[in-house]
Amino acid sequence: MTDDIVASVVRQWQAVNPELDTGPMEIIGRINRCAALLQQAEDAPLRSAGLTRAEFDLLGAVRRTDRELTPGELARETFSSGAAVTKRLRALQERGLVDRRGDERDRRVAHVRLTEAGRALVDRLLPEQLAYERVVLSGLDAGSRGELGSRLGELLVQLEGRIGGARR
Repeated sequence: MTDDIVASVVRQWQAVNPELDTGPMEIIGRINRCAALLQQAEDAPLRSAGLTRAEFDLLGAVRRTDRELTPGELARETFSSGAAVTKRLRALQERGLVDRRGDERDRRVAHVRLTEAGRALVDRLLPEQLAYERVVLSGLDAGSRGELGSRLGELLVQLEGRIGGARR
């Protein structure tokens, strides 16, 4: 077992209750710890542009679909609540990165698109962000990264089917 914080926690639990099956903790605990550490790093290129990961995810969703999206579609694309999307869109609109236009048939519906500044920002930041993420993962060789990505993909498909429901 690797000597990380989760291994230490597992040993402590096994010492006080040796009958516990701590196997799930060894996986989920490590996933959660990695996620927390990655969140703490706050994605240097995004931070330097004054964006949060969640804001960049909204911009990226509009860019990669290459069409206008409704706030509801953005919530589904980014696994966010409608209220969180509304708050983020307001901030992005104030910065001139997105535009919202009302639907001609249903005034309750808005359509979100990137402005030229928003598109340029995403197109500039994505390569920088991917380079940053490459550095974060540089301790793993290509085979390990591929295997980890594949295994996490398998887990994600299972979880989406059982817990969160699959997107789309």
